[in-house]
Amino acid sequence: MKLTWLGHGSFRLESNETIILIDPWLNGNPMLPEDQHDAATKGATHILLTHAHFDHAADVVGLARKMDIPMVGQFDLMSYWADSEKIETVGFNKGGTVDLGGISVSMVRADHSSTLASDDGPKAAGSEVGYMIRAEGRVIYFSGDTDIMADMEWLGEYYQPDVGILSAGGHFTMDMKAAAWAAKKYFDFKTVIPMHYRTFPLLAQDAKDLRAGLPGVDVIEPEVMSAIEL
Repeated sequence: MKLTWLGHGSFRLESNETIILIDPWLNGNPMLPEDQHDAATKGATHILLTHAHFDHAADVVGLARKMDIPMVGQFDLMSYWADSEKIETVGFNKGGTVDLGGISVSMVRADHSSTLASDDGPKAAGSEVGYMIRAEGRVIYFSGDTDIMADMEWLGEYYQPDVGILSAGGHFTMDMKAAAWAAKKYFDFKTVIPMHYRTFPLLAQDAKDLRAGLPGVDVIEPEVMSAIEL
């Protein structure tokens, strides 16, 4: 299984013939050069979305239409786009699980917000979520944008993820110290990969505090468009 960071909170996950783009932000993403957009999305079979903020969702409708692939995410938002944009969607909700080409994806809570821009200001757009992703004997916790939550206790105990992909840049989400604290208290990760950092000056620029807080855990600072074998 291969995981490739596309910068910010965007990833490409490959397992056998299934390629899932998670929160693929392309246009305007300062970490992903334009000449890498095609390589980042090539062969994708699904788009998985955590919430509607522009730095996660700005490109998803266009990608779904251009590539003729389904967009998967929280029911209310998927229903809205299925009706308004006439694209294929798979809408489900927290506690639900869907199979995406042999990859099992369970939706879990996150603690953030989810809005779409409009001429009248931000409009509520479903709810923010994270995912537990099971593939090839691994369980990945993709936190989405979130703060520490008490729910992480049962999420760690019930799903037993061994890989954590954690928003940890601070300001909009947990920072590196908070993410390390949550990972140590609630989970038993073998591997932790930070995201939602380095993009803008107000976010964390490195993961040294995350690494310092998780001795014995393989903390991988991803490089854009460089695949990580899981």
